[in-house]
Amino acid sequence: MTQAQMTATDPYPTRGEVEEVIPRVDPVVYDNGKALGGHGLSKEQVASYEERGFILLPGVFDADEVAELCRETERLKADPSLNGRDELVLEPDSHRARSIFRVHRFSGVFDRLSRDPRILDKVRQILGSDVYIHHSRINIKRPLSGKSFPWHSDFETWHAEDGIPRMRIMSAWVMLTENTEFNGPVYLIPGSHRRFVACAGDTPDDHFRESLRKQAYGVPGVEALRGLVDAGGMAGAYGPPGTLVLHEGNTMHGSPDNITPDARTNLFIVYNSVKNLPADRPYAAPRFRPDFLGGRDFEPLTPSVPGAGGP
Repeated sequence: MTQAQMTATDPYPTRGEVEEVIPRVDPVVYDNGKALGGHGLSKEQVASYEERGFILLPGVFDADEVAELCRETERLKADPSLNGRDELVLEPDSHRARSIFRVHRFSGVFDRLSRDPRILDKVRQILGSDVYIHHSRINIKRPLSGKSFPWHSDFETWHAEDGIPRMRIMSAWVMLTENTEFNGPVYLIPGSHRRFVACAGDTPDDHFRESLRKQAYGVPGVEALRGLVDAGGMAGAYGPPGTLVLHEGNTMHGSPDNITPDARTNLFIVYNSVKNLPADRPYAAPRFRPDFLGGRDFEPLTPSVPGAGGP
């Protein structure tokens, strides 16, 4: 199917013969950003998110809560039952953990966090509906050896390989360690969520096995990036542990190597609207990625109790 043919039924065709930059046709904030719980964003915060495609919220989680999340991360890293599983992704040049996926299924602590109203109320407010978890993961950049990740739009991959039809999907992530300009932080291009970069190249079968270690497809070229950066500049997501970042699914972002003696660890949860369920097939891949990357449990999330203990 050519890119022109795909456009007839798909407003965001990608992985075709040439790279293109396509205007966004979906809202960024749904239902006028009406608050759907007691932990929502202010009007000013909603407006900032809508304009920039992300927002940083320091101090959402306190030191004790972050310490619990860090202990749980160390427990999962040492869990022998994860050895050999696809959910445990190793660095491209070592056997050290790079990412752990589906953490909300492996841990009661992370399950509660995924439903914490301090996150869930804000996500539902932006997406204007109930949500389910598309996937969750912990990204670990070890001291001196944590590797980079190229510029990309998450939505481009979720659309192409998971069949997510529209831009009604977003990430919420929590800094478990301090994120500085030196230790491999996430860089973002403000305003880039307003345009969709349709990347060139067919998607290989089982692309996820390589892309989680080193992504080669769904990566924009220099010309597209130059246009986005000229329009919006670049920003770094820096902050102390406990910072919550809300990140629009189509915002262009990437990260450099960690060349410091300090680790950089972040916990990501991807929320999709229950009104934006996957299509019957991926838009630009031979088959769906496995469900630890594109969840198939569409039951709307129910809030947990903030700070509650227990398994």
